[in-house]
Amino acid sequence: MSFCKDCTTGVTHEGTPEGKIETISGVECYIATPTVDYPKDKVFLFLTDAFGVSLPNNQLLADNFARNGFKTIVPDYLHGDGFPTDIMKTPGLLDLPKWLSTHGTADTPPLLDSVIAALKADGVTSFGATGYCFGGRYVFDLAFDGIISAASVAHPSLLQVPSDLEKYVVVATAPLLINSCENNWQFTLEAQAQADKIFAGFQGYKREFFEGCTHGFAVRGDLSDVKVKAGKEGAFKATIAWMLKHM
Repeated sequence: MSFCKDCTTGVTHEGTPEGKIETISGVECYIATPTVDYPKDKVFLFLTDAFGVSLPNNQLLADNFARNGFKTIVPDYLHGDGFPTDIMKTPGLLDLPKWLSTHGTADTPPLLDSVIAALKADGVTSFGATGYCFGGRYVFDLAFDGIISAASVAHPSLLQVPSDLEKYVVVATAPLLINSCENNWQFTLEAQAQADKIFAGFQGYKREFFEGCTHGFAVRGDLSDVKVKAGKEGAFKATIAWMLKHM
């Protein structure tokens, strides 16, 4: 598994996060709670890109999901070691292979599993999940394990294509939305076409495509670019609609 150059680029978005940091089962989480009544037995898991919980973009997105009625929890499954925002301007600032060696499938899932177990103990019975970039890998894994009832990913990273797609069709039941884009080394146009073919007979599959957008657009895109802004907003709206229908 590896990253591409677009995994470290992007723009920090402006805004003041409204959620709060709380610890769940020893794991720090950003929690965004709706101001209106919402189902207390449901939680929307937001699995971040490699910049982690501290990136304002991730917190602002979580707040927006909460405004649409979803209790949204963003677990820090990166051990407080998300990419520094400075890497967006200085790409060589971080040793990416070294970072990934300590944030792989042996390191990340235990923290996520711990949060989910604690939420279940508190009465949560249904989970939806969205994952951006790095987080897409773990949305697939949650679906493989039957933990979530609805799944969405935006420009997912670290997937094995076609094997992860084929496995999803065989073992997962959660309806899947993929927000894809034109320029994506991590989930190429060829991989997107493979996904459409593999999921052709799967009940509950949709792929949105955003022209003129590059990997990372739905969370770190430059909003001064008209196409990127439209793509980010489109991916968000598609995810909301998907979760309202399936979660």
